Amino acid sequence: MPKCFSLVASRNWCLRSTFSTSGLRSTTTDLGDGTIIHCWVPKARKPTRPDLLLLHGLGANAMWQWGPHILPKLVHHFNVYVPDLVFFGDSFTTRSDRSDSFQAQCVYRVMEVNSVKRMRVVGLSYGGFVAYSLAAQFKEMVERVVICCAGVCLEEKDLEDGLFPVKSLEEAAEILLPQTPEKMKELMRFTFVKPPLKIPNCILVDFIQEMNKEHLEEKKELIHALAKDRKLSEIPKIPQPTKIIWGDKDQVFPLELGYRLKRHLGDNADMVVLKDTGHAYIAEKPKEFYKHLMSFLLPPVPPLPSSATTTTTATMLVI
Repeated sequence: MPKCFSLVASRNWCLRSTFSTSGLRSTTTDLGDGTIIHCWVPKARKPTRPDLLLLHGLGANAMWQWGPHILPKLVHHFNVYVPDLVFFGDSFTTRSDRSDSFQAQCVYRVMEVNSVKRMRVVGLSYGGFVAYSLAAQFKEMVERVVICCAGVCLEEKDLEDGLFPVKSLEEAAEILLPQTPEKMKELMRFTFVKPPLKIPNCILVDFIQEMNKEHLEEKKELIHALAKDRKLSEIPKIPQPTKIIWGDKDQVFPLELGYRLKRHLGDNADMVVLKDTGHAYIAEKPKEFYKHLMSFLLPPVPPLPSSATTTTTATMLVI
Protein backbone atom coordinates (compact mmCIF):
# COMPACT_ATOMS: atom_id res chain seq x y z
CA MET A 1 0.00 0.00 0.00
CA PRO A 2 1.55 3.33 -1.00
CA LYS A 3 2.18 5.81 1.80
CA CYS A 4 -0.13 8.81 1.86
CA PHE A 5 2.13 11.22 3.76
CA SER A 6 5.86 11.88 3.89
CA LEU A 7 7.28 14.02 6.66
CA VAL A 8 10.54 14.33 4.72
CA ALA A 9 8.76 15.47 1.55
CA SER A 10 6.86 18.03 3.64
CA ARG A 11 10.13 19.28 5.10
CA ASN A 12 11.54 19.53 1.59
CA TRP A 13 8.57 21.67 0.59
CA CYS A 14 9.11 23.94 3.60
CA LEU A 15 12.76 24.37 2.68
CA ARG A 16 11.85 25.31 -0.88
CA SER A 17 9.58 27.96 0.59
CA THR A 18 12.41 29.21 2.82
CA PHE A 19 14.75 29.53 -0.16
CA SER A 20 12.10 31.35 -2.16
CA THR A 21 11.20 33.80 0.62
CA SER A 22 14.94 34.41 1.12
CA GLY A 23 15.10 35.91 -2.34
CA LEU A 24 16.25 32.91 -4.38
CA ARG A 25 14.67 31.19 -7.34
CA SER A 26 15.02 27.66 -8.66
CA THR A 27 16.77 27.27 -12.02
CA THR A 28 17.80 24.34 -14.22
CA THR A 29 20.73 24.59 -16.64
CA ASP A 30 21.31 22.14 -19.48
CA LEU A 31 25.06 22.05 -20.08
CA GLY A 32 24.54 20.38 -23.43
CA ASP A 33 26.67 17.29 -22.76
CA GLY A 34 24.10 15.14 -21.02
CA THR A 35 24.42 17.10 -17.77
CA ILE A 36 21.61 19.00 -16.05
CA ILE A 37 22.37 21.19 -13.02
CA HIS A 38 19.75 22.57 -10.67
CA CYS A 39 20.77 25.74 -8.83
CA TRP A 40 19.18 28.31 -6.55
CA VAL A 41 20.14 31.79 -7.73
CA PRO A 42 19.21 35.34 -6.64
CA LYS A 43 15.89 36.61 -7.90
CA ALA A 44 17.47 40.04 -8.15
CA ARG A 45 21.27 40.14 -8.08
CA LYS A 46 22.65 43.23 -6.29
CA PRO A 47 25.90 44.41 -7.95
CA THR A 48 27.12 46.00 -4.69
CA ARG A 49 27.20 42.62 -2.93
CA PRO A 50 29.84 39.88 -3.34
CA ASP A 51 28.79 36.64 -5.05
CA LEU A 52 28.87 33.58 -2.79
CA LEU A 53 28.70 29.93 -3.85
CA LEU A 54 27.64 27.25 -1.33
CA LEU A 55 28.54 23.62 -2.10
CA HIS A 56 26.85 20.87 -0.11
CA GLY A 57 28.10 17.49 1.09
CA LEU A 58 26.84 13.94 0.71
CA GLY A 59 23.40 13.00 1.96
CA ALA A 60 20.38 15.13 1.20
CA ASN A 61 20.05 17.87 -1.38
CA ALA A 62 21.55 21.35 -0.97
CA MET A 63 18.48 22.78 0.75
CA TRP A 64 18.72 20.41 3.71
CA GLN A 65 22.34 21.29 4.41
CA TRP A 66 22.33 25.05 3.90
CA GLY A 67 18.73 26.10 4.43
CA PRO A 68 17.86 25.76 8.10
CA HIS A 69 20.92 27.29 9.76
CA ILE A 70 22.89 29.47 7.38
CA LEU A 71 21.16 30.65 4.21
CA PRO A 72 18.62 33.12 5.72
CA LYS A 73 21.52 35.07 7.26
CA LEU A 74 23.87 35.00 4.30
CA VAL A 75 21.37 36.45 1.82
CA HIS A 76 21.55 39.79 3.64
CA HIS A 77 25.23 40.15 2.74
CA PHE A 78 25.79 38.23 -0.51
CA ASN A 79 24.31 37.22 -3.83
CA VAL A 80 23.99 33.55 -2.89
CA TYR A 81 24.13 30.63 -5.33
CA VAL A 82 23.30 27.12 -4.12
CA PRO A 83 23.58 24.31 -6.70
CA ASP A 84 22.70 20.65 -6.33
CA LEU A 85 25.86 18.77 -7.29
CA VAL A 86 25.57 16.04 -9.91
CA PHE A 87 23.37 13.11 -8.71
CA PHE A 88 21.86 15.16 -5.88
CA GLY A 89 18.51 16.90 -5.93
CA ASP A 90 17.55 17.60 -9.54
CA SER A 91 21.07 17.46 -10.99
CA PHE A 92 22.35 14.51 -13.01
CA THR A 93 24.54 13.50 -15.93
CA THR A 94 24.74 10.73 -18.51
CA ARG A 95 28.52 11.09 -18.57
CA SER A 96 30.72 8.55 -16.78
CA ASP A 97 33.04 11.02 -15.03
CA ARG A 98 32.64 10.84 -11.21
CA SER A 99 35.54 13.07 -10.17
CA ASP A 100 35.36 16.16 -7.99
CA SER A 101 37.12 17.88 -10.89
CA PHE A 102 34.12 17.19 -13.15
CA GLN A 103 31.73 18.45 -10.47
CA ALA A 104 33.76 21.67 -10.27
CA GLN A 105 33.65 22.13 -14.03
CA CYS A 106 29.86 21.74 -14.01
CA VAL A 107 29.49 24.34 -11.26
CA TYR A 108 31.83 26.71 -13.09
CA ARG A 109 29.73 26.51 -16.24
CA VAL A 110 26.54 27.21 -14.30
CA MET A 111 28.10 30.28 -12.69
CA GLU A 112 29.22 31.44 -16.13
CA VAL A 113 25.63 31.12 -17.37
CA ASN A 114 24.60 33.35 -14.46
CA SER A 115 27.24 35.96 -15.45
CA VAL A 116 29.26 35.54 -12.25
CA LYS A 117 32.84 36.77 -12.77
CA ARG A 118 34.29 36.63 -9.25
CA MET A 119 33.02 34.73 -6.24
CA ARG A 120 33.73 33.38 -2.78
CA VAL A 121 33.18 29.68 -2.23
CA VAL A 122 32.20 27.60 0.79
CA GLY A 123 32.41 23.81 0.50
CA LEU A 124 30.98 21.46 3.11
CA SER A 125 32.45 17.92 3.36
CA TYR A 126 32.17 16.45 -0.18
CA GLY A 127 31.44 19.98 -1.37
CA GLY A 128 34.81 20.98 0.07
CA PHE A 129 36.55 18.69 -2.43
CA VAL A 130 34.60 20.37 -5.22
CA ALA A 131 35.35 23.85 -3.86
CA TYR A 132 39.07 23.07 -3.71
CA SER A 133 39.07 21.73 -7.26
CA LEU A 134 37.12 24.78 -8.43
CA ALA A 135 39.72 27.09 -6.87
CA ALA A 136 42.57 25.10 -8.43
CA GLN A 137 41.08 25.01 -11.93
CA PHE A 138 39.52 28.46 -12.14
CA LYS A 139 41.81 30.75 -10.18
CA GLU A 140 40.59 33.88 -11.94
CA MET A 141 37.01 33.35 -10.74
CA VAL A 142 37.49 32.24 -7.12
CA GLU A 143 38.52 34.96 -4.63
CA ARG A 144 38.34 33.15 -1.29
CA VAL A 145 37.70 29.58 -0.19
CA VAL A 146 36.24 28.04 2.95
CA ILE A 147 36.87 24.31 3.39
CA CYS A 148 34.53 22.79 5.95
CA CYS A 149 35.56 19.36 7.31
CA ALA A 150 36.60 18.08 3.87
CA GLY A 151 39.47 15.60 3.74
CA VAL A 152 41.01 17.13 0.64
CA CYS A 153 44.49 15.92 1.62
CA LEU A 154 43.52 12.30 2.25
CA GLU A 155 45.48 9.59 0.47
CA GLU A 156 44.26 6.22 -0.70
CA LYS A 157 46.65 4.51 1.72
CA ASP A 158 45.04 6.26 4.72
CA LEU A 159 42.33 3.60 4.84
CA GLU A 160 44.90 0.82 5.11
CA ASP A 161 46.92 2.81 7.65
CA GLY A 162 43.93 3.07 10.00
CA LEU A 163 43.32 6.82 9.88
CA PHE A 164 39.57 6.27 9.44
CA PRO A 165 37.23 4.25 11.67
CA VAL A 166 36.22 2.23 8.59
CA LYS A 167 38.53 -0.15 6.72
CA SER A 168 37.30 0.25 3.14
CA LEU A 169 35.45 2.59 0.80
CA GLU A 170 32.63 0.04 0.56
CA GLU A 171 32.12 0.24 4.32
CA ALA A 172 32.28 4.03 4.19
CA ALA A 173 29.64 4.15 1.43
CA GLU A 174 27.30 1.92 3.45
CA ILE A 175 27.42 4.42 6.30
CA LEU A 176 27.42 7.64 4.27
CA LEU A 177 24.57 6.42 2.03
CA PRO A 178 22.48 4.47 4.56
CA GLN A 179 19.78 2.14 3.29
CA THR A 180 18.38 0.93 6.62
CA PRO A 181 17.32 2.67 9.86
CA GLU A 182 20.22 0.97 11.64
CA LYS A 183 22.71 2.47 9.18
CA MET A 184 21.02 5.88 9.53
CA LYS A 185 21.57 5.72 13.28
CA GLU A 186 25.17 4.69 12.73
CA LEU A 187 25.66 7.67 10.41
CA MET A 188 24.28 10.02 13.07
CA ARG A 189 26.67 8.56 15.64
CA PHE A 190 29.53 9.27 13.23
CA THR A 191 28.48 12.83 12.39
CA PHE A 192 27.16 14.21 15.70
CA VAL A 193 28.82 14.47 19.10
CA LYS A 194 25.33 14.27 20.58
CA PRO A 195 23.16 12.37 18.06
CA PRO A 196 19.41 12.99 18.01
CA LEU A 197 17.73 10.51 20.32
CA LYS A 198 14.78 8.19 19.73
CA ILE A 199 13.96 9.03 16.13
CA PRO A 200 11.25 6.57 15.05
CA ASN A 201 12.30 4.07 12.40
CA CYS A 202 9.40 5.13 10.20
CA ILE A 203 10.91 8.62 9.87
CA LEU A 204 14.33 7.20 9.09
CA VAL A 205 12.82 4.93 6.42
CA ASP A 206 10.96 7.94 5.02
CA PHE A 207 14.23 9.88 4.75
CA ILE A 208 15.98 6.98 3.03
CA GLN A 209 13.16 6.61 0.52
CA GLU A 210 13.03 10.33 -0.26
CA MET A 211 16.76 11.17 -0.25
CA ASN A 212 18.97 8.10 -0.52
CA LYS A 213 17.39 5.79 -3.09
CA GLU A 214 17.82 7.76 -6.30
CA HIS A 215 21.22 7.53 -8.05
CA LEU A 216 22.54 5.31 -5.25
CA GLU A 217 25.13 3.50 -7.37
CA GLU A 218 26.36 6.75 -8.90
CA LYS A 219 26.80 8.29 -5.45
CA LYS A 220 28.84 5.28 -4.37
CA GLU A 221 31.03 5.86 -7.41
CA LEU A 222 31.53 9.49 -6.29
CA ILE A 223 32.85 8.24 -2.94
CA HIS A 224 35.20 5.76 -4.60
CA ALA A 225 36.48 8.44 -6.98
CA LEU A 226 37.54 10.69 -4.09
CA ALA A 227 40.20 8.33 -2.79
CA LYS A 228 41.22 6.36 -5.87
CA ASP A 229 44.95 6.88 -6.54
CA ARG A 230 44.87 10.06 -4.44
CA LYS A 231 48.31 11.25 -3.31
CA LEU A 232 49.15 14.35 -1.31
CA SER A 233 52.13 15.09 -3.56
CA GLU A 234 49.81 15.43 -6.55
CA ILE A 235 47.27 17.76 -4.90
CA PRO A 236 47.81 21.34 -6.15
CA LYS A 237 48.24 24.22 -3.72
CA ILE A 238 45.50 26.74 -4.31
CA PRO A 239 46.63 30.40 -4.25
CA GLN A 240 43.46 31.93 -2.79
CA PRO A 241 43.14 32.92 0.89
CA THR A 242 41.63 29.85 2.54
CA LYS A 243 39.76 29.24 5.79
CA ILE A 244 39.73 25.69 7.16
CA ILE A 245 36.98 24.91 9.69
CA TRP A 246 36.87 21.55 11.49
CA GLY A 247 35.15 19.86 14.40
CA ASP A 248 37.60 18.48 16.95
CA LYS A 249 35.65 15.22 17.24
CA ASP A 250 35.01 14.63 13.54
CA GLN A 251 34.85 10.90 12.78
CA VAL A 252 34.05 11.15 9.08
CA PHE A 253 37.19 13.12 8.23
CA PRO A 254 39.45 13.04 11.31
CA LEU A 255 40.99 16.30 12.51
CA GLU A 256 44.44 15.20 11.32
CA LEU A 257 43.24 15.79 7.76
CA GLY A 258 42.47 19.41 8.64
CA TYR A 259 45.98 19.89 10.02
CA ARG A 260 47.39 18.15 6.95
CA LEU A 261 45.57 20.61 4.68
CA LYS A 262 46.83 23.55 6.76
CA ARG A 263 50.43 22.30 6.41
CA HIS A 264 49.90 21.77 2.68
CA LEU A 265 48.71 25.35 2.12
CA GLY A 266 51.04 26.98 4.64
CA ASP A 267 50.60 30.68 5.44
CA ASN A 268 47.92 30.98 2.76
CA ALA A 269 45.44 29.22 5.05
CA ASP A 270 44.00 29.85 8.49
CA MET A 271 42.45 27.02 10.50
CA VAL A 272 39.75 27.07 13.17
CA VAL A 273 38.90 24.02 15.30
CA LEU A 274 35.42 24.01 16.85
CA LYS A 275 35.45 22.36 20.25
CA ASP A 276 33.15 19.52 21.31
CA THR A 277 31.58 19.09 17.90
CA GLY A 278 31.81 16.60 15.06
CA HIS A 279 31.31 16.46 11.33
CA ALA A 280 27.87 18.05 11.56
CA TYR A 281 29.00 21.23 13.29
CA ILE A 282 26.92 23.32 10.89
CA ALA A 283 23.91 21.92 12.79
CA GLU A 284 25.54 21.49 16.21
CA LYS A 285 27.14 24.94 16.47
CA PRO A 286 25.64 27.12 13.74
CA LYS A 287 26.26 30.44 15.53
CA GLU A 288 29.96 29.75 16.07
CA PHE A 289 30.33 28.50 12.51
CA TYR A 290 28.55 31.57 11.13
CA LYS A 291 30.79 33.90 13.13
CA HIS A 292 33.98 32.39 11.67
CA LEU A 293 32.45 32.25 8.21
CA MET A 294 31.53 35.93 8.15
CA SER A 295 34.81 37.16 9.64
CA PHE A 296 36.60 35.52 6.71
CA LEU A 297 34.15 36.12 3.87
CA LEU A 298 33.54 39.76 4.82
CA PRO A 299 36.75 40.95 6.48
CA PRO A 300 36.39 44.31 8.25
CA VAL A 301 37.27 47.38 6.25
CA PRO A 302 40.49 48.92 7.61
CA PRO A 303 39.99 52.34 9.23
CA LEU A 304 40.99 55.47 7.36
CA PRO A 305 44.27 57.12 8.38
CA SER A 306 43.78 59.74 11.07
CA SER A 307 44.55 62.59 8.65
CA ALA A 308 41.97 61.35 6.18
CA THR A 309 39.43 60.98 8.99
CA THR A 310 40.02 64.56 10.11
CA THR A 311 39.64 65.84 6.56
CA THR A 312 36.45 63.88 6.04
CA THR A 313 34.99 65.18 9.32
CA ALA A 314 35.87 68.75 8.45
CA THR A 315 34.31 68.39 5.00
CA MET A 316 31.10 67.08 6.55
CA LEU A 317 30.96 70.07 8.92
CA VAL A 318 31.37 72.48 6.03
CA ILE A 319 28.62 70.74 4.05
